[in-house]
Parts: sequence; structure tokens; C-alpha cells
Amino acid sequence: MKEGLQAQLASMKEFFDRSTRALTEENSGFSPKPEMFTVAATVAHVAQTVEWFMHGAFAEGGFDLDFERMDKEVRGVTSLASARAWLDKAFADAASSVAAKSEAEWAALLPPGPIMGGMPRYVIFGALNDHTAHHRGALTVYTRLLGKVPPMPYMEM
Repeated sequence: MKEGLQAQLASMKEFFDRSTRALTEENSGFSPKPEMFTVAATVAHVAQTVEWFMHGAFAEGGFDLDFERMDKEVRGVTSLASARAWLDKAFADAASSVAAKSEAEWAALLPPGPIMGGMPRYVIFGALNDHTAHHRGALTVYTRLLGKVPPMPYMEM
């Protein structure tokens, strides 16, 4: 099971990095509309969410539901390089967490609550994969709006 979880993390990261590769530091502040996340904030949001899932799966009280605080945190990120560094760290820490926990711990049930309450902890990886895919898709739209061509996420072309 843990090998499969590690593989899921690796493919999420690879596909995200590849599909957003055309975005550069100069694109950090771009957003299609003022109220939307910028490129940098979107990548920061993905990093934050990786941490959120990994922490929430084992937190005694379950998942942190202070979404307003989390939103402010990612909107404060203005550098794509900084956001990518956060993303790298979040995925590395997630891989370390998978390695550090036993399969029994990953199969244990999440605490009751609105976020997957009562389901096995490992289900967070499906949700994390969907979330990451959603935002890399949004960033490919940003890439096109910037007049660039986003790379194919699943293979080098």
C-alpha cells in the first residue's frame, strides 16, 4: 500500500510540474481577473493543500477548517519561485510522512467530521490527486491566456 501511495505522490508532482513548466517568475502575478488567485498563489494553494491533507489525516481534531486564514496565506505569496519551493517541500514532506507511518496507520479511520469523516486515511490521496489535477488544469488555462503553450502533462513531447 505504501509503495502505491508514494507512486501517487510522485505522479501528482511530476504531472503538476510538467504541465506548469511554461510559467515563469515573470508570470507570478498574473490572474485572469483581480479576485482570482494569481499564478504564484495557485501554486502556493496546491502546496498548502498537500500539507493540509497530510496534517489533517493525523490531527486529533481532524482537518483545519479556517479557510479564510489559509486563503490569506496563499494570496500573500507573490513569487512563483517561492511557491514552487513550498510545493517541493510539501511533496517531500508528504513522501516522508507516508514512509514514517505504517500501513495500519494509513488504513485507520479518519475522525468524524465534514472532511471524509470515518473513511480510511489513505483516501486523502484520491482527493489530493483530484485537487492537484484541478489546479494544474486551471494553470494550463492561465498559460494559454499568457500566450504560451502548456506542455503535455503525461509525457515529454
